[in-house]
Amino acid sequence: MTKKVTVSVIKADVGSVCGHTRPHPSMMDKCREILADGVKQGTLVDFYVTRVGDDINLLMSHYKGENSKDVHGLAWNAFTEAAALAKKMHLYGAGQDILADAFSGNIRGAGPGSAEMEFEERKTEPIMFFMADKTEPSAYSLPLSRIFLDPFTTTGLVIDARAKEGFDIEIQDVKDNKKVVMSSPEETLSILSLLGDTSRYAIKKVSSRSGLGTAAVVSTDKLNLTAGKYVGKDDPVCVVRAQSGLPSVGEYLQPFMNTMLVAGWMRGSHYGAFYPCAVDNSDPTYFDGPPRICCLGFQLRDGHFQGLEPIDAKPGDHKPMDFFAGSEWDYVRKNSVKASKMMRGHGPFMPAILGAEEMEYTSRPEVLKQLTRRFEKNE
Repeated sequence: MTKKVTVSVIKADVGSVCGHTRPHPSMMDKCREILADGVKQGTLVDFYVTRVGDDINLLMSHYKGENSKDVHGLAWNAFTEAAALAKKMHLYGAGQDILADAFSGNIRGAGPGSAEMEFEERKTEPIMFFMADKTEPSAYSLPLSRIFLDPFTTTGLVIDARAKEGFDIEIQDVKDNKKVVMSSPEETLSILSLLGDTSRYAIKKVSSRSGLGTAAVVSTDKLNLTAGKYVGKDDPVCVVRAQSGLPSVGEYLQPFMNTMLVAGWMRGSHYGAFYPCAVDNSDPTYFDGPPRICCLGFQLRDGHFQGLEPIDAKPGDHKPMDFFAGSEWDYVRKNSVKASKMMRGHGPFMPAILGAEEMEYTSRPEVLKQLTRRFEKNE
């Protein structure tokens, strides 16, 4: 029986230079050092350390399965060591996503976000990592719906015999901590009726109904619900497998050519448009945004990441495909700034800001408390 490989992406914001911008290079180096030790110890097969905006993203491959104490512990150590460096340099938000005093065996509920999938590696296995900054988990629901439910986006849903069998969609109720699995194409309209409420429902996992296993996984951790207060946006990650019975690489990228508004920009309380860009261009420079989306791609080779580097490169020394770096995305980036500027024109009024129940923090309750005796009934 073929041994299943696990691909994990775990992310956290543990400090950045001059506001919510980017981690210090020494923090990234510390993460690489710790994950390299994880390879030597046999915990990991391979890894790649990257970022989007101020979030550090740890991409890892291993044979430990999902929710491995060893793998999660390694990521925890990397983030806590990076946070210690951030505190030493007095960086902004140092350690903000570290919500637990000590590691308890699993990263979930401790602050960092995670998305993992275990599967049997195919003869050729394209894998893509989407990383977002300044937004929330439901930001992936619209593009994933277009990818897995819409044949006008994914032609493979019509012409690929295995993709045509459909997909099972696991939807999370992020407020009540519940989940439901629904099937497409039979329940497509009912699936959309839930996902349209982006304040409550989000896609967690998509699985092939043709026997290919997991196709996509999203981190759905809600930091404000975990911490009980606003500590930063969730900045979700998503890992997907592509081709041969699954959506193609191009079909995964297609929806991002549309300008999409997502929640969580600036103080976690504004709507802004997704800005697809290269990792090196992911620093938020306009009103703490616009919300960035990056996408890196590898081939998986016997548990190893294979990018544009030599086949004998050391673990971690990778050159992935950076899919949103191309000039064809200039059109979307221009529209993103235009749409975000339009939303900003509303200032503190809706629809620029989220509804009261979704604001990460607001002075409204205190204002209403002060005005209790001043409000009068209309005669």
